[in-house]
Amino acid sequence: MDDTDRRLIALLRADARTPVAVLAARLGVSRGTVSNRLRRLEDSHVITGYSVQLRPEAEPERIRAWMGVRVEGNQTRAVIASLMGEPGVAALHDTNGRWDLLAELHAGSNSELSAVLERVRLIQGIAATETSILLATYR
Repeated sequence: MDDTDRRLIALLRADARTPVAVLAARLGVSRGTVSNRLRRLEDSHVITGYSVQLRPEAEPERIRAWMGVRVEGNQTRAVIASLMGEPGVAALHDTNGRWDLLAELHAGSNSELSAVLERVRLIQGIAATETSILLATYR
């Protein structure tokens, strides 16, 4: 990846629906160059997809929470594999500090969140968890 690829990705992060012609103008390259770079970035799995981002208020009934996970010993890979298979885990991050992993949880109700937490507690290799429910998002 060169500087043009990084600038292209930055523009797409700001608005993934920006037309190729606009991207080309902002980058100072041809539309063909942008199209070729996009294809190459997609083919090499640098860009793995495009998604819709909703404001949290758009789904007021949706419960979102963060869970810190401490892993026992060297079982990180097994725990990650189990968490990636859990439908309530929307995103999973490797981190440093108090927690080994940080999981973003999504649930449709308190009872659904409770079921997600119960399933996670049963995963072998998890030493401890701490969950915080998101109450408001400011940015």
